[in-house]
Amino acid sequence: MSTPTPKPTPRPSSLPRPQAAQVVNASHIDHDAEVARAVTHGRADAEGNVFVTTPEGERAVGQYPDATPEEALEYFAKKYVELAESAVLLRNRLSAGAPGREVVSAATTLQETLPEANVVGDLKGLSATLDTLISDAEATESRQAARAQAAKLAAAEDREALVVEAETLAKQDPSKIQWKQSGARLRELFAQWKDMQRSGPRLPRAVDQELWGRFSQARNTFEHKRKEFFAELDKVNAEGKRIKEKIVAEAESLSASTDFRTVSQKYKDLMSQWKRAPRASRKDDDALWARFRAVQDVFFSARDAENAALDEEFKGNLVVKEELLKKAQALLPITDPVAAKRELRTIQDQWEDAGKVPRADVSRMENGLRDVERALADAEEAAWQRSNPETKARTSGALSQLDESIVDLEKKLEAAKAGGDEKSVAEAQEALDARRAWRDQLAQTAAELD
Repeated sequence: MSTPTPKPTPRPSSLPRPQAAQVVNASHIDHDAEVARAVTHGRADAEGNVFVTTPEGERAVGQYPDATPEEALEYFAKKYVELAESAVLLRNRLSAGAPGREVVSAATTLQETLPEANVVGDLKGLSATLDTLISDAEATESRQAARAQAAKLAAAEDREALVVEAETLAKQDPSKIQWKQSGARLRELFAQWKDMQRSGPRLPRAVDQELWGRFSQARNTFEHKRKEFFAELDKVNAEGKRIKEKIVAEAESLSASTDFRTVSQKYKDLMSQWKRAPRASRKDDDALWARFRAVQDVFFSARDAENAALDEEFKGNLVVKEELLKKAQALLPITDPVAAKRELRTIQDQWEDAGKVPRADVSRMENGLRDVERALADAEEAAWQRSNPETKARTSGALSQLDESIVDLEKKLEAAKAGGDEKSVAEAQEALDARRAWRDQLAQTAAELD
């Protein structure tokens, strides 16, 4: 077996003394101490040939000419320490969270080089160290795989939640969708989706494609509905603008009219038409409404000015009618309908001659006079009822029937007393008292009719 011939290295002043057995799971290595341990597992002869001691016996690892046996042995021991340091580095990577499968692969490759490695050291111990490292890395790999699977399931659930919310937004009735808020929320969901895709665990291709297909379809459906809705809204707005422009034009044509009563009603009709008309766009609707209100203000300001002038003119009429109303109210209460009617007729004629009063006083004055007129009508009705022959006849007949009934009850009362039946006496007396009270009331009414 041929081995490379190493270049001479500076001779150390002295070698460290051998120490205890190697610490196989250390997080770092004391280089000099490890070299001191390694040299105890080999030897070098006077010609510079170096051998490593293994459970199977010695194995030549190389030659270091022009050097002492100690220097040659130390050279190959340092080669061993480099392998040990590689194992420690892998252990540290595993502890730091490196993928277990990568550590398993690297440690296995390193272990496979040991049987032929041209080094001097505790190859059996290093192999055992690597066995432990590989076992730990495999366990770590299993845990990492389980965590990765759990993370993928959680990520799939999170994306499913995004999809469901997007589909819910897309399924809304277009007439009830709050487009601004729903559109903003859909954009937020898309941003979350991209963030999950960028920084979250990678999902299985089939799962990722299925979820993205649904999410993309929901976005497309929402966008399609939005375009249709606003296209239809534009049509409605255009029709609303056309109708309201016509209303405003008619209102503007009436603004200078002095036919206040007729045009006031027309403006009310135009307002009703406005309320029934579709909305135009916000900008158009606001502008048209401002024009509509402006022309109405012109007309009603002119009407109010006209009414104010008339009210001032009618103040004198109000003074007259207030005096007439006092005379009419002085007729109350009405005891002589005939005389009251004669006096009220004179007041009514004067009332008509007095003319109009200010608008604010019309209801008060008219209602006051109507109260007196109703009182007169009630008094005339009462007088008629008292003189009505039919009413008198009915009252007289009722009195006769009550008299007969009273006589019969008096006989029953005497019979009950004679029989000593207290209960019958009480019942007969109660019935007799009721009939007598009824007759007294009817007799009073008959007297009033006379």
